[in-house]
Amino acid sequence: MQSALAMRFLGVGNAHAPELGSSACVLEGAGSPLLLVDCGPDTIGRFVDAYGERCPASVFLTHTHFDHIGGLEGLFYRLMVENDAGLRPRLFVPVGLLPALQRRVADYPNLLAEGGANFWDAFQLIPVSERFWLQDLLFDVFPVRHHEFGTAFGIALKGRFLYTGDTRPIPELLNHYASRGEPIFHDCGLRASPSHTALEDLYREYTAEQRRRLVLYHYSGDADRERFEQEGLIAARPGQVFPLAVDFEWRPGSPNKSGKVARLG
Repeated sequence: MQSALAMRFLGVGNAHAPELGSSACVLEGAGSPLLLVDCGPDTIGRFVDAYGERCPASVFLTHTHFDHIGGLEGLFYRLMVENDAGLRPRLFVPVGLLPALQRRVADYPNLLAEGGANFWDAFQLIPVSERFWLQDLLFDVFPVRHHEFGTAFGIALKGRFLYTGDTRPIPELLNHYASRGEPIFHDCGLRASPSHTALEDLYREYTAEQRRRLVLYHYSGDADRERFEQEGLIAARPGQVFPLAVDFEWRPGSPNKSGKVARLG
């Protein structure tokens, strides 16, 4: 299982790019979904299209902006109304996000018109702090720099990948959690903002070696992606799959499972 890990992007867009899909990805093991990272308004539909399964078995949330959690309410209804199999996905949530998640989603009064159901009845909530286990894999969780202090988190699997979620540059965290040559899936757009990384930030904050390992997402459109590629950087596309094998070496023009090309370096 561990030697056949891959990351599939369901969507790669920011909140203003619905045509690219809400930024979310799935860690796969031998082609099967292990962990969905984030759940935007269109994420579950894209998940079903990709895997033919009614819902993910496990979900990790990076933060509580609605382009990253807006699909949870629909998932709740799917689980409570159309769930003959009794599925109850594990929802891994950094402890610091729980109050905001409760207020933004779970506190809605009488989620079911018939009554008798709480939001959390549909899920197995697993609060996480610095790390968590899933199928013999130990994931690291760390705070990033997005919007307000303590409101957004990244996730990493040592030697396999680091996924920033929405963030400003975090060189000290990449040095700590992504020091083994693993791909770095990183928020990036063309324009700088107080909450997101811009192209110019990559050159100021990261080394050339780190930039060769970046796979960029959460951008605003095709023009952004084309500019990244002109700079020799990789920008993920919806549906694109990136193998995470221990001995995997990124080379120009190497194909991935989706039939598209992943390049690094």
